[in-house]
Amino acid sequence: MKRLSLVVFILLFAFGTHASAPQLIPGVIYGDDNRQEVVDTSDTLMIERARSTAGMFSTSSLSAQSNGDYKIIGKTLVERGWCPTERFSNQITSPVCTGFLVAADIIATAGHCVSKSTDCKNYQWVFDHKLASNTDTTTVIAKNNVYKCKSIIATVNSSTSKDDYALLRLDRKVLDRPSLEIRKSGKISDGASLVLIGHPKGLPMKIADRAFVRSNSATKYFVANTDSYAGNSGSPVLDATTGIVEGILVRGESDYITTSTGCYASFICSSTGCSGEDVTRTTNLPAF
Repeated sequence: MKRLSLVVFILLFAFGTHASAPQLIPGVIYGDDNRQEVVDTSDTLMIERARSTAGMFSTSSLSAQSNGDYKIIGKTLVERGWCPTERFSNQITSPVCTGFLVAADIIATAGHCVSKSTDCKNYQWVFDHKLASNTDTTTVIAKNNVYKCKSIIATVNSSTSKDDYALLRLDRKVLDRPSLEIRKSGKISDGASLVLIGHPKGLPMKIADRAFVRSNSATKYFVANTDSYAGNSGSPVLDATTGIVEGILVRGESDYITTSTGCYASFICSSTGCSGEDVTRTTNLPAF
């Protein structure tokens, strides 16, 4: 998760001010900030892919309502210490990671997001957590879009090989949206155009396009320049043309800016600057 553990990100969510929050706050923009609300995206292919992307919510951040739906419990970015001038600063944050469907009842995500049985037990997976409009303030999730983790099929987070992925079985099949096609052999082309879908900083789903492959030489991962944050860990990184998932966002810059007023601001890199974001190749995933 952007070179921070899931624990650190959860601690950031637990402390809302600069005085008490951990000091490493991930948040990197490469060139222009290309994050968009799903409703503002004109790419119909990626809108469809977003339907099969889910947020990882702590069970305690979903409050069951009398009709069976859930209310999201969370704080805005400003309440968590981010600057009011940050994009999306007044939106509620909650998901700690992202994942995506690879089979009717199987989610793929980052291995550091779900590394042990308690991670499976204490978190749920939510589809369609996105804004219906730019003025949407709803925090209600339909009960049919909330799934529990039944079991961990596989989880890897190796500091040696840098491999980082997890496959989880859900408590029931997802019947109202398709599984995403993933690359199973070969590798993505050098310089290929990419799109990232997920929950940066725990925000409602965003689509970030206009990224590309920066380095393609490592065996287990490639390096991209996606506009990604903590919360994007586990996000699908897709070929912008075909919509095929090429990898899973797992690591990246941990630099941040603290302004003179003590709030957090995104760190800005050039499109080819900084170290880039590491993306686990989907060809690493075991058969499922």
